[in-house]
Amino acid sequence: MAAEKLIEAKIAEMEENKENAADGGLSLEILQIIKDSQQQHGLRHGDYQRYRGYCSRRLRRLRKTLGFKMGNRHKFTGKKVTVEILSDSRYLLLVVMEAERAWSYAMQLKQEANTEPRKRFHLMSRLRKAGKHGEHLERLCESHRVDAKTTLEAQAYNAYLTGMVQFELQEWKAAMEAFNKCKTIYEKLANAFTEEQAVLYYQRVEEISPNIRYCAYNIGDQDAINDLMQMRLSAGGGGGMIAEKLEALITQTRAKQAATMSEIEWRGRTVPVKIDRARIFLLGLADNEAAIAQAANDDTKERLYETLLAECRDTIQAVREELRTDVKSRERNSDAEGGKVSNLQYLHSYLTYIKLCTVVRRNESMAQVLQAKLKEPQTDESKRGPRPQDLIRLYDIILQSLAELSTLQGMEEDRTFQKEMALKILVYKAYRCFFIAQSYVLVKKWSEALVLYERVLKYAREVQSKAKNLNNSLKDLPDVQELIAEVNAEKYSLQAAAILDTEDVAETPSQLQVKDNTPLSERLENFHLDPALVSKQPNLVQFPPEFQPVPCKPLFFDLALNHVTFPPLEDHVEQKGKGGLTGYIKGIFGFGS
Repeated sequence: MAAEKLIEAKIAEMEENKENAADGGLSLEILQIIKDSQQQHGLRHGDYQRYRGYCSRRLRRLRKTLGFKMGNRHKFTGKKVTVEILSDSRYLLLVVMEAERAWSYAMQLKQEANTEPRKRFHLMSRLRKAGKHGEHLERLCESHRVDAKTTLEAQAYNAYLTGMVQFELQEWKAAMEAFNKCKTIYEKLANAFTEEQAVLYYQRVEEISPNIRYCAYNIGDQDAINDLMQMRLSAGGGGGMIAEKLEALITQTRAKQAATMSEIEWRGRTVPVKIDRARIFLLGLADNEAAIAQAANDDTKERLYETLLAECRDTIQAVREELRTDVKSRERNSDAEGGKVSNLQYLHSYLTYIKLCTVVRRNESMAQVLQAKLKEPQTDESKRGPRPQDLIRLYDIILQSLAELSTLQGMEEDRTFQKEMALKILVYKAYRCFFIAQSYVLVKKWSEALVLYERVLKYAREVQSKAKNLNNSLKDLPDVQELIAEVNAEKYSLQAAAILDTEDVAETPSQLQVKDNTPLSERLENFHLDPALVSKQPNLVQFPPEFQPVPCKPLFFDLALNHVTFPPLEDHVEQKGKGGLTGYIKGIFGFGS
């Protein structure tokens, strides 16, 4: 109570000094500067190393600007900001940046300590350093030279850093007191300003709320665990250092409950659960499904579905690894029991069933959101809105998941299960066919769309005829009767649109029907308005001109040559005389030539 009265007195003093800013002293928007710097220099993506580098560079610039250097390049001379030299708000900013640099280094080491545990000692050293800088800042701001608002922000910032140090040391009571002090100051500051200025303070309050509840739980408040689980599942709950601790706490709580869980029952068969990972997942399944049902918006629901699917995949992987090590035992059981699958394989089928059913529900939820958006009028034409093709893809995934469900090992002989899967496949086939028809309507393919609508009605009637004996299977399925009514309405709309489309074509004026690609030089006798003639690319002549046929050079073939008989030429050919050896010798020496 005393602390709250002191805070209220500071706020009253701050309001009195609003009209006379000159007498208010030095002012510094500590939280605003910190948040802007963090968002612009790496923390939007969790890059603490980049933010630490930014803090170091800004410290160097501030020291150079203020002439507050730590010696020279040859010798280091340590200096501290004191109240006596506090003539500029940048001296306060200097201390803030030193605290931020130490804090960001600690958070960087926090990320690296997951693989290198020795870095945790360095982490604690940097966090304590940040806390010392926060205390120094608070002592400086207690001076009369600093205005009341800056003093309160410095106190809240110091309380936040102190709480982080105690939180990491697992001093839950001290951490809770520091966080509560920080929360109180920021709430009071938020009430003293306009809504636009108060947003930043409320954001900081929301950030430290999970830490306070976690400390309360560790002190002994058992009711806080429900709030922590809700904050973990809700959007924006618990980030940074608290996120890992929340996950560990919830896992630890479920592990304690899992010790009492020994078996599950599904489809009339009881199966022992000996794998701890599977026990923890099955215990948390009801909580996750309840959180999905109570989700505030569609984005939160989709994120919760993804979280549940990730946990389910990890559990299936753990069971699959156990199956590999137990192959021989499984074969022995199947031989002894006449082909009946082993308990471990049945558990694997059950977890696969949960995963595939979750995929179906998630895609159905996304389809409902897209259907609602599809019915809304589109205001911004430049932005691409949802189309029926998007829904077709979602229903394809649903049908694929249902096909995998019908082939689960151990479910082949379960006739009721197979009938339920066949019925669900028919329902989603009807919806898929409906949106395919709507996609054809968009491109004005009336006959194809009408045939598809008839196919939808066929599927829907088949579902109604088969669902008489399986009423329990229709609880989680979309209403087929609503689909039939919607299809009938769409059929009438389609027939009307098709008739109007044909009438529009028939009643088009002849002036507009003449519009074709004929160039102006070829239709000079016919007049009609053609806006293209006054555009940048008027169609005046055909260019390049079309090819015209020309006579080609004839080819002559001498067909009579094969039938011509040439006269004998032996009488005209000179006959060589036979000279013998004498003539040969004369020829060599040239006497005969």
